[in-house]
Amino acid sequence: MQSSSRMKVALAGAVLGLFAAFAGPGSTASATPTDTTVGDVTGFAADGSVYRLTAGRTEARVSFVTADTFRIELAPDGRFTDPTGTDITLPQGPPPATRWRDLGDRYELATSKVTLRATKSPLRFSAARADGTPLWTETQGLTWNQDRTVQTLARGADEQFYGAGMQNGRGNTSHRGKTVEVGVDYNWNDGGHPNSVPFYLSSAGYGVYRNTYAPNTYAFTDPVTTSAKEQRFDAYYFAGDGKDALKDVIGQYTQLTGKPFLPPVYGLEIGDSDCYLHNANRGERHTLDALKVADGYVAHDMPNGWMLVNDGYGCGYENLAETSAGLADRDMKLGLWTEDGIDKLADQVKAGQRVAKLDVAWVGSGYKFALDGCKDAHAGIEANSDARGFTWAPESWSGAQRCGVQWSGDQSGSWEYIRWQIPTYAGASMSGLAYTTGDVDGIFGGSAKTYTRDLQWKMFLPVTMTMDGWAANDKQPFRYGEPYTGINRASLKLHEALLPYIYSHAYRATKTGVGLARPLALEYPDDPKATTEAAKYEFLSGEDFLVAPVYQDATERDGIYLPKGTWIDYWSGRTYQGPVTVDDYSAPLDTLPLFVRAGAAVPVRADGAGPHGDGRPGADEE
Repeated sequence: MQSSSRMKVALAGAVLGLFAAFAGPGSTASATPTDTTVGDVTGFAADGSVYRLTAGRTEARVSFVTADTFRIELAPDGRFTDPTGTDITLPQGPPPATRWRDLGDRYELATSKVTLRATKSPLRFSAARADGTPLWTETQGLTWNQDRTVQTLARGADEQFYGAGMQNGRGNTSHRGKTVEVGVDYNWNDGGHPNSVPFYLSSAGYGVYRNTYAPNTYAFTDPVTTSAKEQRFDAYYFAGDGKDALKDVIGQYTQLTGKPFLPPVYGLEIGDSDCYLHNANRGERHTLDALKVADGYVAHDMPNGWMLVNDGYGCGYENLAETSAGLADRDMKLGLWTEDGIDKLADQVKAGQRVAKLDVAWVGSGYKFALDGCKDAHAGIEANSDARGFTWAPESWSGAQRCGVQWSGDQSGSWEYIRWQIPTYAGASMSGLAYTTGDVDGIFGGSAKTYTRDLQWKMFLPVTMTMDGWAANDKQPFRYGEPYTGINRASLKLHEALLPYIYSHAYRATKTGVGLARPLALEYPDDPKATTEAAKYEFLSGEDFLVAPVYQDATERDGIYLPKGTWIDYWSGRTYQGPVTVDDYSAPLDTLPLFVRAGAAVPVRADGAGPHGDGRPGADEE
């Protein structure tokens, strides 16, 4: 059976070819492109909430979207273009009241919440809150050449940066001093950037969304330089407010590009995926054989929400309605890969499909193709059933949070795999991606131990799945014998018990844009350690759980950083007063280092298993 990652890399050229189209009108290849920086303002015009500034043949346009969100566009040749059209940004209602002043050396354009200053000679922008608190300042004017357009900003002495979507191995600590790529690269391992998002946010209380399909590069050096591979500039700016400014910025960004969707409850349970027809790794099987695997979950008393019964790479399906009915009898839903696009989705949904994994279908003419597929599959499930849309996709872009789960791609299970995945998904939440995950123990490699450890901590993500069919052996959680089966059962049942907590955060995400998995810096923005390596290999699951996964073959965990407040060991009830670093934490294979914020009210299922696997409550439930 051919590796899906190899297959996708072979197709990468078709997608990467798209990017040449964004170099700008009349561009030509050059080994040494010449930079041009915008010059002095030669004209100004105001039209309600929209302002135009002319600098020779170059035009800039400022549009206020809300009282704290505005857009800056720059057209070097004076002709504004928008390759994204209505794909990503959503209508925002009537524009806010604005006012402007000519102060001689600059124009000031303002709402009740934010002021944008446009220095005249040369044209440079800076932004501040209404009370005068600075947000950002250009150190030089917007600059372009035939390959890219660059904004250059001053960097604050202690300013920290987050975002850029799913950055494998990074993201839940600050990007300060680092360069981050935003675009397709088909590298699904440490250092790759699947599901990139052209959005970043700053501890100074602002965020920037680059409205483009072109790849971006963000260098959070001094000064900060952010570029996109196109000869145009188009960015939205968000001014956060108060002590939760970062959350406010995420909320504004997702107000513009779409709030995260609300999954069905079964979508928040673990899923199982495999190939049951024409699977060269397992011998000839039939789609109905999926029911035998489903029986394994039932026989081992393991919760499972859904099953994908084909893998999209030569593995078709048969007896779809009968398979769906059999899964329903076992309290599971049917899912399918979209090997041939989504033309047959309506009939498949009517036969029982409730999950769509966009794996081959997204390989087309770039991110627009992927985003359209995500939106259409989500809508197709809802139009042809009474279920909520539920899709999965790799290599997404801004806007995909409103229709699907972002999955990190094909990886091989190992201790190293666990290590770099820990910062990945919490970091992705800083870009409004509320549902991000990776396969339990990868789709290749792995072992009984790494599977068990990986499953433990991923139960504190809102979504995950275990994938079979590509590995040498079956990889369901009941395949490894004791003690692994019993430990995996307890992990799954703990997740099941916490479904009310997880679902409540899923609902909140539809209002706030903030997902369940979070970096410490989001909840503790004033804690200097929260931005550093001290907090890299842990994350918050909502406001109330701190998860510090074991990512080595060890029975102790060192370097667990607990921020300000009182924290309770979920298993023993021992209390810790933060800020404190915990070393030598006893973590045998059946113990995930897990802490609960004192005073937390955590809703759980009345029939949930609790941490002991037998219905008894843990420290926070008593």
